[in-house]
Amino acid sequence: MAATADNQPQTRQRVPASERRDALIDAAIHEFAHGGLHGTPVDKVARRVGVAQPYVFSLFGSKRELFIAAVERCFGMTIEMFERVAAGYDPATAPEDQPDVLMAMAAAYVDRLQTDRDLLMLQLHAYAACDDEVIREHVRDAYARLVNSVAGMSDADAERIDEFFRYGMSLNVAAAMGVLDLSCGAEWVREEATAQAEPDAT
Repeated sequence: MAATADNQPQTRQRVPASERRDALIDAAIHEFAHGGLHGTPVDKVARRVGVAQPYVFSLFGSKRELFIAAVERCFGMTIEMFERVAAGYDPATAPEDQPDVLMAMAAAYVDRLQTDRDLLMLQLHAYAACDDEVIREHVRDAYARLVNSVAGMSDADAERIDEFFRYGMSLNVAAAMGVLDLSCGAEWVREEATAQAEPDAT
């Protein structure tokens, strides 16, 4: 115990398990985003929060359970972002390139990809971990909730919803590679093709 100025012992305040759990999920989002499911030691997540590894397993039964919690929060944060966009959307004041709420959601998602790489990379790691049947079921459920939420908030038809998510997946891949465009006519694609076509100087 620490001592106060009056030399009275001061008891360290105990952090509730619910707060520790939230902090561990936040830490897991960051660590799994960088290392993926199999490349991230649980101890690394624990140290980020300042707890021992056994304590993590007292709140989450396994690394898989911790990974699932992080993935579900990742998808949930995306839904919350879309909810905020939908709640604040006003066609009278929206930019010209956002004529409806679905386009406003797309613009917000683009901004999010540029400012929060952890959510982007964890989403990609979630799909990569779907070889695990349990994780696959959770990822499917999370993705379905995301699709249904967007459909309900936008009131768009099925074709536009499908287009929205195809575009979103394309944005994910482009953002992961640090490019803006995946088309065959993109400047970086042409530059790569030119470099491959050039004969070796040796």
